[in-house]
Amino acid sequence: MLELKGIKKAYQVGDFKQVALNEISVSFRKSEFVAIVGESGSGKTTTLNIIGGLDRYDSGDIIIKGKSTKDFKDPDWDAYRNNSIGFVFQNYNLISHISVLDNVEMGMTLSGLPTKQRRQRAKEVLDRVGLKDHMHKRPNQLSGGQMQRVAIARALSNNPEIIMADEPTGALDSHTSIQIMDLIKEIAKDKLVILVTHNIKIAEDYANRIITMSDGNIISDTNPYEIDESIESIPYVLKKTSMSFKQAMILSFNNLKTKLGRAIITAFAGSIGIIGVGLVLSLSNGLNQEISSLETGTLSDYPLMISESPMYLQRGPRQFMNENDDGTFPSGSELLIVDSSQNSYLHYNKLNDDYIEFLKGINPNLYSEITYGRSVAMNLFTQGTGGTTTKVQTNNVGWTELPSNTQFILDNYDILDGRYPSSKEELLLVIDEYNSIDISFLAALGITTENTTLNFQDFLGIQFKLISNDDFYQYSSISSLYLPITDYASLYNLESALTLEITGIARVKKDANGTILSSGIKYVTDLTEFVLLSASNSEVALSQMNSDTNVLTGLPLTETSRKALLRTLGAISTPTSVRIYPTDFTAKSRIKEYLDTYNDELDESIHIYYLDLAQTITDTVGTLIDTITYVLVAFSAISLIVSSIMIGIITYISVLERTKEIGILRALGARKKDISRVFNAETILIGLTAGIMGVLIAWILTFPINAIIAKLVQEMDSIARFSSTAMLSLILISVTLTLISGLIPSRIAAKKDPVEALRTE
Repeated sequence: MLELKGIKKAYQVGDFKQVALNEISVSFRKSEFVAIVGESGSGKTTTLNIIGGLDRYDSGDIIIKGKSTKDFKDPDWDAYRNNSIGFVFQNYNLISHISVLDNVEMGMTLSGLPTKQRRQRAKEVLDRVGLKDHMHKRPNQLSGGQMQRVAIARALSNNPEIIMADEPTGALDSHTSIQIMDLIKEIAKDKLVILVTHNIKIAEDYANRIITMSDGNIISDTNPYEIDESIESIPYVLKKTSMSFKQAMILSFNNLKTKLGRAIITAFAGSIGIIGVGLVLSLSNGLNQEISSLETGTLSDYPLMISESPMYLQRGPRQFMNENDDGTFPSGSELLIVDSSQNSYLHYNKLNDDYIEFLKGINPNLYSEITYGRSVAMNLFTQGTGGTTTKVQTNNVGWTELPSNTQFILDNYDILDGRYPSSKEELLLVIDEYNSIDISFLAALGITTENTTLNFQDFLGIQFKLISNDDFYQYSSISSLYLPITDYASLYNLESALTLEITGIARVKKDANGTILSSGIKYVTDLTEFVLLSASNSEVALSQMNSDTNVLTGLPLTETSRKALLRTLGAISTPTSVRIYPTDFTAKSRIKEYLDTYNDELDESIHIYYLDLAQTITDTVGTLIDTITYVLVAFSAISLIVSSIMIGIITYISVLERTKEIGILRALGARKKDISRVFNAETILIGLTAGIMGVLIAWILTFPINAIIAKLVQEMDSIARFSSTAMLSLILISVTLTLISGLIPSRIAAKKDPVEALRTE
């Protein structure tokens, strides 16, 4: 079944060349006990290593079941050792940090045998060598003879066809040696056993064939064998080996447990960078959340605004004399003459009914409220102190319309006294957070007082008379103009006048998202619609609709001023401004995308633009915080790099410490990539531990940091906040960096010569 043809092997050390095997040829039977004897340096161990696939021959060929090995690659030799060879070494070569059972299972694990089957097989062979009761012990808990029995059990576990025994009794006493040799002789009944020994007596007592070697040559063979090549042999098929990542993790985990103190210190050192980056990210996250809270507030204070007020727009990039220069800080003495009107221009939004209808297409789930500003004049009168009737200047009393979404207001404002308006006749007085009223407000209402304070009850019940345009404007046949009536008292007492009354007083809540309403008197939308309906049908409005001159003054009008006057008189109900209150910033972005679609395929001159002050404010702050975060993360990342280098060094030390284990795994059929996987698994475990440790420590540190910040900065109770995404990302970064740092040591481990590795103590 096994044949060596002209095998030659030499070792080159500098200029000196040592011939270990000098074109030896020998064949072996399927089952026999062969002892190779000879003095030290005769080549017997080299022969064993070459037959076992641990070493490579320089020339010649090894024939296995009729299959030449000349074209074997590394994976083929790995599979050959795993499928066909079982090694028994003088020094046992057991992996010390895993159990006896795991040692025996290792070869079967590499061959891909299912867990249940390999566990059953391992127990059977341990029972055969008399160690079933010791299967859960570690090798260092056994005697020398017991460890050699474990080695024999491991060699038998994968049911190989060839058992290679290299001085198996060399480290045992005579009594134990006899037991081991008896066991090996029993194995030789149905397998090929090749024993290397310098003890000729052992060879004579147990082997049925003795091959004597000297200076790399076979000088005698007591029972030679020639393979009959005419007999057709069963094709030799190699089953590729592979170590699962799970098994690599188990090996590395058990190894780290034996050096637990060093592993923890290494992981802590690796976690320092994670702690630094984690704290920076937690602070950044907390600040961004504060900005988000600020943004939510500014959504109320600064909603999306669309107004007919003029705005300056950039026409395009500024033009410079030198196209290759950005134009800043020139070095010459020349002055560049530019026309600023060529770079910006004054734009007027022209709100129309089509655009107002377009706004109705916004998804209602994206906004809390949409309010409309109108220019229709309301003819208001009130009786102040002493019964004097005063025409109310609405600008002086904060006279504006309430949003139609009542709940939106009540979520942000407290009703301090009275009730919220429920009809067009009811008004709401909004005061500021200081409960203060400006003296100009009192003057506009005709209220005079020497007191410095007033009560809510002093304002609840204050009445206003709303006079229609037909009652307020009287046509003069002399001037052909519509003139306002100046007898305010008679207007106030008209039966047709609509009586309005302050029914409630409101103030913004402490935890409100923003001051949606300015201080002053507010009315409901129904009142606006009532006034517009009445005004649009008034004589003065209809007259102005048919005239290009001002029906109040007789002066000529431009198109813009005529439109403004028509709005004041109520002849045009189109709003002059719109305020959109998005529910959040994501919704705001979607609303802006929708608004932008209106300008598609329209000429630039009739585009309608919105103003987003909240975006401007928060973008500036956010950019500053992001910049600081990047700088701090960059500094913290230096410690990450340093710790990664240190982990790489520690991994290399582990490679040196586990060199023999590398040799054992290679002897069992592990591939080079399997060896890399073992050490990559070790770095992953260290990186995972470092990441978890770093994140946990950083999270714990946020508590004292928040306590300190809370004392230094009011209204910031928890500025350092860890997000779950940041935690997972940092752990992943830690694992990735440690894995990268361990790549070079793992490659060094994979390239180690298995023969040299096995000789390492």
